[in-house]
Amino acid sequence: MRSLRTRLSLSIALTSLITVALIGLFSNWLIRREFKKYIMDRQRTSGENIIEDIGRQYDASNQDWNLDYVHIIGMYSLYNGYIIRLADTNGVVVWDAENHDMTLCGQIMGEISERMEKFGGGFIARSYDVNQSGRKVGTVSITYYGPYFLNEDDFTFLSAMNVVLLAAGVLASASAVLIGFPLARRIARPVAKAAYIAKRISKGDYDIRFESETKTRELNDLVAAVNHLAAALSEQESLRKRLTTNMAHELRTPLTAVSSHLEAMIDGIWDVTTERLRGCHNEIKRLGAMVADMERLSKIEGENLKLNESTVDLFAIARAVADNMSAETVKKNLSLTVEGGSVFVKADGDKINQVFNNLLSNAIKYTPEGGHIEIEVRDALNSGVFKVRDNGIGIPSDELPLVFERFYRTDKSRSRKSGGVGIGLAIVKSIVTAHGGSVSAESVSERGSCFTVSIPK
Repeated sequence: MRSLRTRLSLSIALTSLITVALIGLFSNWLIRREFKKYIMDRQRTSGENIIEDIGRQYDASNQDWNLDYVHIIGMYSLYNGYIIRLADTNGVVVWDAENHDMTLCGQIMGEISERMEKFGGGFIARSYDVNQSGRKVGTVSITYYGPYFLNEDDFTFLSAMNVVLLAAGVLASASAVLIGFPLARRIARPVAKAAYIAKRISKGDYDIRFESETKTRELNDLVAAVNHLAAALSEQESLRKRLTTNMAHELRTPLTAVSSHLEAMIDGIWDVTTERLRGCHNEIKRLGAMVADMERLSKIEGENLKLNESTVDLFAIARAVADNMSAETVKKNLSLTVEGGSVFVKADGDKINQVFNNLLSNAIKYTPEGGHIEIEVRDALNSGVFKVRDNGIGIPSDELPLVFERFYRTDKSRSRKSGGVGIGLAIVKSIVTAHGGSVSAESVSERGSCFTVSIPK
């Protein structure tokens, strides 16, 4: 299997050779066609000049021809490939090149025939009237190789043109190869490096990066994509490890408690009482709640594209959720206000209700007693926007970009009091993204957080 560099080099070289060959063939054909027209025009002009020159040799006063000059014209024309025969008005031959020098005529005709053999054609004879002062004074018959013929100079010119075209083709091909190989190397090198980095990433080396940049936009896009892939996989690996640690911690506590209590009761160390069995049952319920949370996230992500959309009022949903959670806010002595007015969007009402529930539940969970929570709903140009703002513990700035990741929690202590496995905001993001909207978080540690959701109308 050939490398990309080899393939690119061969492709550039082959394309260059084919292009040069086609240009050469086309140029040769075009030059020959135009040169043929030029030769035929030259032959016609030469014939007209011969007739005109011979016409000047007639002496009207004596009604006679100046044969010496006719002879000069005839011999000059013969050397140029034209066999002349002049007759008077009565058809009597005045001068004939073949009668004058049959051997020379045969030699010239043979040379022309041999030279023009590959072009085709043959000798033809045409007769023209010779006029003087508007009166016919004779007839000239001109025999030449038709439809056209080339002399030695013409063949030399065509040979030189072919040599020039061939030299230009060779030079262009060599230049293309000399330029193409470095260009292929320049293109193939970052691709090969990207492939190498991808292999390293597949083996778990997520810290590797493509440091250099190219001068090609598509290759820069490839470099950016590979680096983004490495960063994303590194982040996912961190989340996976954190999930493993968190889930082990969450599962170990209730399992240890249930196991120790049951063992104590089985061994007779503890009496089997309703209160101890209720404690074991509560721990098992806690395990069930964690499993239910994970199932809920899986269901939400699997149904992102299955929205039962209708026109809903965000403000009405916000008021309903706030009323449903009023008992929890009273229990922690929190004040909760809902600001704004009706804003109608096309969305899945049940899933938007879950977004409000998750955001408000988080705000209640992380806002200390006596705190304040505010829900604001407002109408934007092309979307409905709502904010859930609290003055709770806040989120550290370095953790803010991670809050929407699955199984991420800011409370590192994993206190049983706060509970959960860190999927509430991940569910929020999944639902909002499915609606084509956006969600963002702003927070100052120990001063509170604000989550903003935008849903297209």
